[in-house]
Amino acid sequence: MIEKQAAFIEHFRELKNKVVFVLLFFLAAFLISYIFSEKIYTFLLAPLSEYYISEGKQGSIIYTGLTEAFFTYIKIAFLSALFFTIPFFTLQFFSFVAPGLKKQEKKLLVVCLLATPLLFLLGAFVAYYFIFPSAWKFFLSFESASVGSIPIKLEARISEYLSLSSQIIIAFGMAFQLPVALTLLNKIGLISVDWLRKQRRLSIVIIFIVAAVITPPDVLSQVVLAGIMIFLYEISILLCIFFNNQNSEHLKDV
Repeated sequence: MIEKQAAFIEHFRELKNKVVFVLLFFLAAFLISYIFSEKIYTFLLAPLSEYYISEGKQGSIIYTGLTEAFFTYIKIAFLSALFFTIPFFTLQFFSFVAPGLKKQEKKLLVVCLLATPLLFLLGAFVAYYFIFPSAWKFFLSFESASVGSIPIKLEARISEYLSLSSQIIIAFGMAFQLPVALTLLNKIGLISVDWLRKQRRLSIVIIFIVAAVITPPDVLSQVVLAGIMIFLYEISILLCIFFNNQNSEHLKDV
């Protein structure tokens, strides 16, 4: 009994130390991100700026409240710090739970922890370099309209642009987590490879619905995301088969 209490206290102390490390890392990342928040915002703004340059137009980003720009940079720093802290958190999480896992469980967890940030980055890359240009072009096409003799011109607010761009990036990053989610669900026995194959048509319909919801209202963005998610769905089936075969070989060895 005393040994169990001592072990529990030791695990609790280790957990507390890791939580403190993560919080300190987040704080440091937040401070550094705030220093570079203007450059980060300039990077996010680049696709819109490039569109204006290519069209020979002049645009502006405004703020309508005294504190709006300041809190926008605070939000940028927070999102940036969160982005860099998540990999550090996953590393700390793995080091905490790894001693209690079996070899096959460790292998699967390592793959998931490595794949999650990489897939998120891939989703963010697609959103920034492929979706942003087409989406901004679609939204800015309404500038050519007018009401009577009064032209309609975009003057985007600094906070609104950050909200829209970050929502699209996060949506694509989360959509790209499909292989990780399906592989884990298969591993814990909630779904099977046969089930994934049988539900392929329904899944494609759901994927197109999800793509229509989380992307801007232009067809190109929706089709691109849907096509990528369908590809990731097929990759998920292959990953499930691979890990199932690995598990079967492990059981035979045992």
